[in-house]
Amino acid sequence: MIKRFSIMIFAVVCLLSFANNAAACACCAEAGTYMIWTGKPSEFILGVVGGMEFDKKTDLYMTEAGFDMFKGLDEIKKEMESDSWVFGTSLDLVNEFTNKTWKFTIKTPGGKTGTLVLPMPVQMVQYKVDIHDTKDTGLGVSLYKEFRFKGNVQSGTGVFRSGIVKPTTYFLVFQGRGNGCDDYSDFTHWHLEIDGKKARYEFNGKLSSGAAQDTEPEQN
Repeated sequence: MIKRFSIMIFAVVCLLSFANNAAACACCAEAGTYMIWTGKPSEFILGVVGGMEFDKKTDLYMTEAGFDMFKGLDEIKKEMESDSWVFGTSLDLVNEFTNKTWKFTIKTPGGKTGTLVLPMPVQMVQYKVDIHDTKDTGLGVSLYKEFRFKGNVQSGTGVFRSGIVKPTTYFLVFQGRGNGCDDYSDFTHWHLEIDGKKARYEFNGKLSSGAAQDTEPEQN
């Protein structure tokens, strides 16, 4: 009787172990994976995007060209070129995602504010690739992945208002690392580009919901 009970317990443990391994391997990514997909965001993807939490700071992307590369940020330009501005200062950010719409609200140290309203487009691009910088230790390699959204800016207020005339477009990218399955914690950074007749600028930032923003990938 005891022997039969022990066999049953062992069988249950084996089944549970097999189930866990099967679930894990369902998300395993093979070396050399390259995938790019365009389509309508599913309810699952909406859930992933909805679970993302933005850091409370953002940076205006700028090259050595400085403000010569920008259009539509005159008020921010004046503040950044003033004596009161400290080089390297980030902007405050509040982000909301409701009813399939992002709202990016930024605030400068001097108190200037503005909000960009970005409705989610009908289609998105999903990109996953093995960039050959991690080892397969039994559960696949770690992929570099992106969610890409390109659509029209609905409106801009405050410091953005003068530059938003129709049509002005946006390109929003979420970047991360992970296995073949997607979770909001995989995505650690975001990048936003605004482009139009009177607007051209870019912002970068981190996602505080990302699992390991500063973790270096395992080297081969």
